[in-house]
Amino acid sequence: MDRTALPEPALLPPGTAVHAPAPRPRRRDHVLVRAAAALLAGLLLYAAFPPVGLAAAAPLGVALLAVACAGVRARRGALLGLVAGLALFVPLLRWSGLEVGPGPWLLLALSQAAFVVPLGAALPVVLRLPAAPLWVAALWTASEAARSRLPFGGFPWGRLGFSQDDGLLTPLASLGGVPLVTAAVAALGGALAVLALRPGARSALVAGATAVAVGLPALLAAPGPAGGGPTAAVAVVQGNVPRLGLDFNAQRAAVLGNHVEATRQLAADVRAGRAPAPDIVVWPENASDIDPFLDAEAYQAIDAAVRDIGVPVLVGAVLRGPGEDLSNTGIVWDPEQGPGQRYVKRHPVPFGEYIPLRSLARRVSSAVDLVPRDFRAGDRVGVLDVGPVRLGDVICFEVAYDDLVRDTVVGGGRLLAVQTNNATFGRSPQTEQQLAMSRLRAVEHDRAVVVAATSGVSAVVRPDGSLAHRTAVFTRDVAVVDVPLRSTRTLATRVGAAPEALLVLLAAGAVVAGARRRAA
Repeated sequence: MDRTALPEPALLPPGTAVHAPAPRPRRRDHVLVRAAAALLAGLLLYAAFPPVGLAAAAPLGVALLAVACAGVRARRGALLGLVAGLALFVPLLRWSGLEVGPGPWLLLALSQAAFVVPLGAALPVVLRLPAAPLWVAALWTASEAARSRLPFGGFPWGRLGFSQDDGLLTPLASLGGVPLVTAAVAALGGALAVLALRPGARSALVAGATAVAVGLPALLAAPGPAGGGPTAAVAVVQGNVPRLGLDFNAQRAAVLGNHVEATRQLAADVRAGRAPAPDIVVWPENASDIDPFLDAEAYQAIDAAVRDIGVPVLVGAVLRGPGEDLSNTGIVWDPEQGPGQRYVKRHPVPFGEYIPLRSLARRVSSAVDLVPRDFRAGDRVGVLDVGPVRLGDVICFEVAYDDLVRDTVVGGGRLLAVQTNNATFGRSPQTEQQLAMSRLRAVEHDRAVVVAATSGVSAVVRPDGSLAHRTAVFTRDVAVVDVPLRSTRTLATRVGAAPEALLVLLAAGAVVAGARRRAA
């Protein structure tokens, strides 16, 4: 026993009763409860994305993390943010370790969870302010803005907005893009947190006002019946790959052959009247990992398929150069003039298509040697004239980046194409998570989106975000779908990153105001 806890009995008057001090509340219990709440918050956020796809779980996760952080110091809030971030990103990104092992996967998850740390530290500060839901929304948007840009160009996977591809909040994408959808989700979560922390009429009024501020614009922005206008018949070719995993690249001739054969079969079906004639054809990323400009057989195979179908084909190919690097490229291949316009991927994936700090990265994982040559970033926006269609092209993960997609629409794209290759990720939820992004982009810019995947999921998305066609994974599939060609610009297209920038400024102001209020 600590001898300072009680007076020495010899110093007490005779007959004096000795009482132990009242037990103090066990702070460790409170810490564990908050940590468990943060863990559950992260799991709820994870559940909002495919494969679970429970969109309503997202605001609940935001609310629970806010409640867990309320009233604590910044350091403890930061730790709670880390717990929630890991609970979200470790399961969400597990597909990233399928072929390279757990090390890179867990490092990626940790790097993304790190952005939730300052969010957790700031939540206790802004929750003390009036209109707390607004500041919570601003904080989440600011956190995602940073994560979408840093480091190495950022990694926008797991943004709250991408969990709302088919819900009541989806139409908000046409007003302010993915950042506005994220802000709406977080604002609803902030309102629920206010109700839980300070029950009463005033909090109920704040929550009601938040629901109206979020719900009314969403209702007004909901698309009406599709009108008339020009259309194009687009053929989406999913040739499939010989087997799962990274080693499909060793069988690149077979992959190219699959897409050539599927296209020539479509041509035969058109001649026989079994399929409608397309205006254009879209092949996926990596349809030809053999550079057709250096390999005569690959050139002749592609050219023969394009001449057979008789319309321009957007071919996804890996080209050698510039220098010792590679280029991930979309090539417009015309049946009469041959290959023409090209789009080179502007945002190669760090540690996937190129290795930053290669010598240092090799010390962490030998998997970097699976990328022996780096892909070079292109410098031109992906707007291509594919026959009668002016098309905006992005490649694979580029669909997650706001500016890359918007640039193609501002540049005149009337239809969006996402050429992608998800074979490396097997049957994991990665392809469904990426499809959810394409659906948000369709609503954001009022454009149909054609997703051409090497092994699935390929899809055709209407401008309202609904699916006109989708494929299964690891099957051969060819579909010809009429899609609208739009030229109008949504408010989100016109204002670009302005709503996000405004919310970031609001977040910074709220943190400063909350800190001053606490110090006063």
